[in-house]
Amino acid sequence: MSDRLKIAGINFDHFHMGDLLRMAHEHRDVELVGICDETPARMQAACEAFEIADDKVFTDYRRLLEATEPDLAILCPAASTHGEWVERVAPFGCDILIEKPFAASLSEADRMIAACQASGSRLAINWPLAWMPCHRTAKRYVDEGHIGDVLEVHYYGGNRGPLCHGADKIERTPAEIAKEKSESWFYKKSQGGGSLLDYLGYGTTLGTWFMDGRRPLEITTMVDAEEGLEVDEHSITIAKYETGLSKFETRWGTYTDPWTNQPQPKTGFVLVGTRGTIASYDYDNRIHWQNEWCPAGEWEEADTLVAPFQNPVQYMVDVIRNDKPIEGPLSIEISRIGQQIVDAAVLSASQRKTVGLVERE
Repeated sequence: MSDRLKIAGINFDHFHMGDLLRMAHEHRDVELVGICDETPARMQAACEAFEIADDKVFTDYRRLLEATEPDLAILCPAASTHGEWVERVAPFGCDILIEKPFAASLSEADRMIAACQASGSRLAINWPLAWMPCHRTAKRYVDEGHIGDVLEVHYYGGNRGPLCHGADKIERTPAEIAKEKSESWFYKKSQGGGSLLDYLGYGTTLGTWFMDGRRPLEITTMVDAEEGLEVDEHSITIAKYETGLSKFETRWGTYTDPWTNQPQPKTGFVLVGTRGTIASYDYDNRIHWQNEWCPAGEWEEADTLVAPFQNPVQYMVDVIRNDKPIEGPLSIEISRIGQQIVDAAVLSASQRKTVGLVERE
């Protein structure tokens, strides 16, 4: 391994690739050795933003991997092709960071795990909410026992819509949105589109993290969509645990985007424990807690995150440099449970009935 960790970005289906490449570009111990997409135009903004030379731009992922031999590949394909892309890249031996969701199905997630185990590659699933100081602080409070054992997780997640903004949350015009909507994978069922697959994994994965890996017993889900769309724009999932009921709600079409002005309901998490509660809302710089010592509750400033816990690229550099296991919501263990719940939610919505947790397909 060279002094600087070599990172490559492959597949620009998801606009979060721009955000992740920026993290790599700004990391002093990283060399961005190449980017790849079958459509060159989709890489143009990244080339300009990060001054990527022409000889580092590829349209064939095999040529990129053979020429650059990266230590870490960042993948941002459409949800339904996560398995396909991990199976393509894993044999080259590099570790892989794939943008959320884990996969479009549990069977696909298991294919990804198997491909990485066969090649000896580490696989991490990036959930951007995992890097918010408020949610990290909430997890610390849970681990320190401030609210006892977590009984319930209540999650609301979403935004105005996936085409309303691009990389770095840059606003898009109504004309741009209307032009792309009919062609975007976000709105195609066959490609893993819909608010449920876009956002439910956030809630179920971080919810599993907050619950220390516990699994629910039953799942009940309802979905709703605008007439003429083939994917949902709103879903509500009720998960029955041995400890009670939790709720996970996803929404494309919130009144405002949470990173500009929090909509009502607020996006984020409310955790209910045996001895208290915590409210941790997305993009907030504080959490609100109450417990048996302070029933009225108090606001607490969120922790100031330090490297390597400020973003996923920092984290993966540390993992690779120090040969550490991937832990928390990025791990395949926690993310797989989140995917199990998502699969059960999809099944429940299609059958319009309560179902058990999906184990295998």
